[in-house]
Amino acid sequence: MTMKAIYVESISGKLGVKNWQVENCADLLAEGSTVPFISRYRKEKTGGLTDVEVEAVKHWVEVYDEMEKRKETILETISEAGKLTPELKDAIERSLVPSELEDLYLPYRPKRKTRATVAAAKGLGPLADAMWSLKARNPEAEAQKYIGPEVPDAAEALAGARDIIAERLSETAVIRENLRGIFRTRRIVSTVTKAGKDNPEAGKYKSYFNFSAPLDRIPPHNLLAILRAEGEGFLSVGIDADPERCGNKIYYDFCKQGGYPSEALGAEIRKAVDDAFKRLLEPSISGEVIREAKEKADIASIEVFGENLRQLLLAPPVGGKRTMAIDPGFRTGCKVVCLDAQGTLLHYEAIFPHPPLSKKIPAMTAIADMVEKYGTEVIAIGNGTAGRETEDFIRRIGLPEEIAIYSVSEDGASVYSASETGREEFPDDDVTVRGAVSIGRRLMDPLAELVKIDPKSLGVGQYQHDVDQSLLREKLDFTVEQCVNSVGVNLNTASPYLLRYVSGIGPVLSESIVRYRRENGPFKSRQELLKVPRLGPKAFEQCAGFLRIKGAANPLDDSAVHPESYHIVEKMALDKHVALSELVGNASLCASIKAADYAVDGVGLPTVEDILRELPKPGLDPRGEVKDFSFSEEIRELEDLRVGMELPGIITNVTAFGAFVDIGIHENGLIHASRLGPRGTVPSSVVHLRQQVVVRVVSIDPDLRRIGLGLVEK
Repeated sequence: MTMKAIYVESISGKLGVKNWQVENCADLLAEGSTVPFISRYRKEKTGGLTDVEVEAVKHWVEVYDEMEKRKETILETISEAGKLTPELKDAIERSLVPSELEDLYLPYRPKRKTRATVAAAKGLGPLADAMWSLKARNPEAEAQKYIGPEVPDAAEALAGARDIIAERLSETAVIRENLRGIFRTRRIVSTVTKAGKDNPEAGKYKSYFNFSAPLDRIPPHNLLAILRAEGEGFLSVGIDADPERCGNKIYYDFCKQGGYPSEALGAEIRKAVDDAFKRLLEPSISGEVIREAKEKADIASIEVFGENLRQLLLAPPVGGKRTMAIDPGFRTGCKVVCLDAQGTLLHYEAIFPHPPLSKKIPAMTAIADMVEKYGTEVIAIGNGTAGRETEDFIRRIGLPEEIAIYSVSEDGASVYSASETGREEFPDDDVTVRGAVSIGRRLMDPLAELVKIDPKSLGVGQYQHDVDQSLLREKLDFTVEQCVNSVGVNLNTASPYLLRYVSGIGPVLSESIVRYRRENGPFKSRQELLKVPRLGPKAFEQCAGFLRIKGAANPLDDSAVHPESYHIVEKMALDKHVALSELVGNASLCASIKAADYAVDGVGLPTVEDILRELPKPGLDPRGEVKDFSFSEEIRELEDLRVGMELPGIITNVTAFGAFVDIGIHENGLIHASRLGPRGTVPSSVVHLRQQVVVRVVSIDPDLRRIGLGLVEK
């Protein structure tokens, strides 16, 4: 179904692109194309939209699809009540903002029992109508007409009429929107509750016990912390909107719609206004604008999380090297595994080089024997408890110089160990073995290993449990998919957990591919994918360009050139009078080809240009190489630190308020955002995850075990 023009125009306005780009992108998504496929292989149709832009189109298409369903429900409900006018129908259909849509629906929504419905049941609706339309210039006299068994006097009649008017005011769209505008410019205020004063757990929120900040400028992490504390019952949170100013605005909006009432009627209307604000509008609008601010804070925090995850997944791999991985420990010993170049577990044993057992000599002998027996090329050591001590121990053994030693983040390794994925991969090994294997494999290929772990367990991002979980999942799934498809996947070695993130594959087909590979041997060509059960032409179209086959007869099968474009490269080779294998990888020959010569017969110039960028270095891994790193030998504990020291470190997390740095002790230090640049500097624009830096110690708090750092050198 073609997307409505109002939605297309809205999306194009939000993204700053043309309507036709949005329309074509939406059509491709509706046909079942994925974000990576569209952004990489359908540039002609989208005008070269990036994967981020295509993902944004996808997000808004889904948002507006849901809104359209909501509109259908609203229109049906109002129509069944016999209150749908052409003007109201048009306003609902043109609405693009959820709050605006719900405001239009609010007066017609089926109501539970309220003070207004009770008053209406007593027959006071006509009195409220007369006052609302300014016909009851003398409300006291008009109210006398409604005295009866359920309404003993004029005062009660007027009170009931005011209840009805208050509810109408609270349901008037223009009043609600104007109040939102006021509330958005005010300050959010938090104060400690009695429960917060009496509970030691509330101490971590002490800085918010008497706190206020402009709602439109409060940092996302502050807002999320305040709302978390409110949810735990430690804080009371609200907006400091001025009741008198808001009441004046409501009264003005009322008069603007129908005119100014008499003095007596005006006094009654003003009472209804004040009641409407205090009882109905203030709680409702306050909640709405705080939720609105939280949505923005969620998006900002999720963006930080997504960028951190992207950097973590795209960390350089050491590649297919025979690896020894060590999960360090003191009392329980160090768990050591040996892996072959494909990451297959060959051997496991535990050593106890540290106190309390301190069996250093047997441990040294065991390590040396394993290195020789399994041809170890690199050693990965977890950076958790005893990590630094274990690295020192391994370096003192005197292993061959060519064996590189790396400290590897353990974040998420224990989660993988106890997960269903870990049990499936190593059903006969315990969690200690699985954890060590995970450490080794994430050095060999971080992307292939980390996709098995819930990103929220990887120790990056901020307040991930407080943000909108569906938006977070959408962002994280996109980030993983983006990373996997930008790197490409070896079809003959990839695990099902990695394959499921390849464009067009998913969990079911990934298992089917691995099963086919196990039963029939390695794939010899991309075309062979069509023999995999349930993998049809559409799935092949979506996934083929992102899968690599090393040593394939057709060299293009190990490139990002899509099979649908092989004929273009074959024509290039024919025109140059060389074999296909002579053209692929030949940079000078590729440079002599003019893209415009092959942008014919329906083939677009962007496609040909992408092909010519790929051909000189087909299947090139964009992740770079691992760099050596070592911490300062002088620093082992927080007590060794002195203000002014300059130390090497590694960025372990980047948040909106700063960057955390591992300097080789148990506690990470924090470079506050204010020390990364001028006010308003976004930390992620200065440093990135796993970046090696030099920092200066600027403060030490031994009691709270906190370390303040400044950035010296990137």
